[in-house]
Amino acid sequence: MKIKPSAPTPRKSAALAFGSEAERLLRRSLAAVWHPCTQMKYHEWLPLVPVARGKGVWLYDFDGRRYLDAISSWWVNLFGHSHPRINAAIAEQLEQLEHVLLAGFTHPPAVELAERLSALAPGRLGHCFFASDGSSAVEIALKMSFHYWKNMGLPAKNGFVTLAGSYHGETLGALSVGDVALYKETYEPLLRPCGVVPSPDSRLAAPGESAEAWALRAAAALESHLERHHQAIAALIVEPLVQCAGGMAMYPPVYLARARALCDRYRVHLIADEIAVGFGRTGTLFACEQAGVTPDFLCLSKGLTGGYLPLSVVLTREEIYQAFYADELQAGFLHSHSYSGNPLACRAALATLDLFQQENVLVVNRDKARFMNEATAPLKRHPRVRNFRNTGMIWAFEVEGAGPHFPRELFREALGRELLLRPLGATVYYMPPYVIEPEEMAFLVKSTLESLDAVCG
Repeated sequence: MKIKPSAPTPRKSAALAFGSEAERLLRRSLAAVWHPCTQMKYHEWLPLVPVARGKGVWLYDFDGRRYLDAISSWWVNLFGHSHPRINAAIAEQLEQLEHVLLAGFTHPPAVELAERLSALAPGRLGHCFFASDGSSAVEIALKMSFHYWKNMGLPAKNGFVTLAGSYHGETLGALSVGDVALYKETYEPLLRPCGVVPSPDSRLAAPGESAEAWALRAAAALESHLERHHQAIAALIVEPLVQCAGGMAMYPPVYLARARALCDRYRVHLIADEIAVGFGRTGTLFACEQAGVTPDFLCLSKGLTGGYLPLSVVLTREEIYQAFYADELQAGFLHSHSYSGNPLACRAALATLDLFQQENVLVVNRDKARFMNEATAPLKRHPRVRNFRNTGMIWAFEVEGAGPHFPRELFREALGRELLLRPLGATVYYMPPYVIEPEEMAFLVKSTLESLDAVCG
């Protein structure tokens, strides 16, 4: 059945504003590109947005129309588009070395980045294993955990546990440990079974129950599961503090602290998937810091390069690294990616870390978060808005009565008001670049309110 679009916005449509160059690009893209996370047929009535350039928090189309990137282009862009210092770092590296394999070779950007990440990460994590994207990092952590137990003479410890509503990527291993039906259901026959325990999502607390009390109840369910099945479990994988793609579910640090203690008790690894929440998104450089815990594996990507180039990394403990250090080839971790530790991506990541260090970003972000929480007061009072919540530089809320077409309708209405939003079902969220200024925050809230009213009536 063909989905009918809602009535067009009374403002000038973004699609109608495009000139001939953009129209040609749209036709070429639809003919040549299979776009991600998309039902391509919807583009019969919901046009692609051709982007010519970006600067700061803004994206610009070919006619100069702008869009505030409220989602950091899928949560990757930390310091705005076309940041001069990251641009310069990549350009300088380009004159020296663009790429070399990391098997049997090494180069300064990869070594320096591994050293700096190890120094910044919680606890004594290191031995960085580089890959290209978040799903790849999760695959690496899963394989490392299983292989560690195999090398230790415990091959039966080959299962995994995940939180309800979790998302860890879309390759087969990552999908196996996810729990979002939209992405997983179709491919279920290809996936390994995985244990699922209750999420500490604060929205699930009983009436009158505190977020901390619910988190501890969820941890008790985890304890029960580990007690029964630990001999067959390699690792628990969690998104610390915020389960992003599952609807921006937020929970208190006490759950992480309890999960760490339980993993220690039952000899189960703890994998922290900080792909979306690392690098300041939750208010600290790494979300695990807020619980005072060190995972066995730390997965990083997205903001690692400031949103410039594909790069991911897994950090682990010395004990785990040593379990692979042997004379036998098969005891080693024989996993590889062609572009592991790409020098250009590593140099972008180093420039990103420089910005954190030199511009006091985490402190500045706390001030910006306070301003944003004040600016969003009208949203909190909106009659359709429920469960408004904030962690660090992430904001989210649900829209009561949102129908199945709500995400596409709000996306389109927001574009007509110079705003890029991409709701997760009934959940609307903000994850803006850290360079957003107060007047841009005010614009973001105003445009969201107007778009909500247009969609909800």
